[in-house]
Amino acid sequence: MGEGERAAIVGFFKEKGFEDASIEAMLKKCRRLDIVGREKMAENWEYLRSIGIHERKLRCVVSKCPKLLAAGIDEKLSPAVHCLATLGTKPGDVAAAVVKFPQILSHSVEEKLCPLLAFFQTLGISSEKAGKLVLLNPRLVSYSIQEKLSDMAVFLAGLGFGGDGSKIGKILVKNPYMMGYSVERRLRPTAEFLRSIGLKDPDLRKVAASFPQVLCRDVDKTLRPNLNFLKQSGFSDREIAMVVAGYPPVLIKSVENSLKPRIRFLVEAMGRELREVAEYPEFFRHGLKKSLEARHRQLEQRGLKCSLSEMLDCNKNKFAAKFSPISNLG
Repeated sequence: MGEGERAAIVGFFKEKGFEDASIEAMLKKCRRLDIVGREKMAENWEYLRSIGIHERKLRCVVSKCPKLLAAGIDEKLSPAVHCLATLGTKPGDVAAAVVKFPQILSHSVEEKLCPLLAFFQTLGISSEKAGKLVLLNPRLVSYSIQEKLSDMAVFLAGLGFGGDGSKIGKILVKNPYMMGYSVERRLRPTAEFLRSIGLKDPDLRKVAASFPQVLCRDVDKTLRPNLNFLKQSGFSDREIAMVVAGYPPVLIKSVENSLKPRIRFLVEAMGRELREVAEYPEFFRHGLKKSLEARHRQLEQRGLKCSLSEMLDCNKNKFAAKFSPISNLG
């Protein structure tokens, strides 16, 4: 490419607000930009703007995937946009998906998107929900069905969901980002860690079905430090198993901002024992100030005592009715 053509391309990028280093990186990432030239790039830029991508976000989209400026509009971009539009329910859904993962427009509709939607249907996921999955996590289009997504389904089946594919589908709908994790490097080690602290297969199914985000967290960075904190706080191994089985997110909550303040309040302010938490693990689900402190204060003012479950396992109105001065006269 001549110096004049290169200068025109660089000039186009500078007009759009790109820095020199970013321009150089994009030209290295997509050599075809040298071939298609400024006029084609400008045409594609306007097309991407026309589907609802704001100018400021469009710079980020193009820097991540510069080959979108070299792709054929009729051959590549328009078919992909049209297909994605059929999946969405709101006008801005497609633009939002492209901003999240610009490469989605570079994948073939026939070779990638259609097989992905068909795979979701085998798991009992409706077309509408499958569409929402793709738009929420458009990176799914880049995953191999055989090497990644099928492995995920087999792993979940191994936890006891094998007889009903729709249950696996519900788990993936609940946490679509789960599909981005490696079964062998993340999910299986996490499941084995949970087994090592006393969780049984029904407990693991509960984790996968209701709290799949727990399976996605790193054992050494998150789960083990939380486990160590529970041990240091005085919970026995048996009590820890009860707490984790009853409320799995305890292993991914912030120790400093969530677990430590609640346990301190339980022991020091409420004068209760840790075994009560083992009997009611959802203690960790309740807000410190709005629930724990407020309800403990009301009970203390009225001279009333009750279990943690009686105190917390009800909404504000039921708590007031249960522990109001009038209800306790009778």
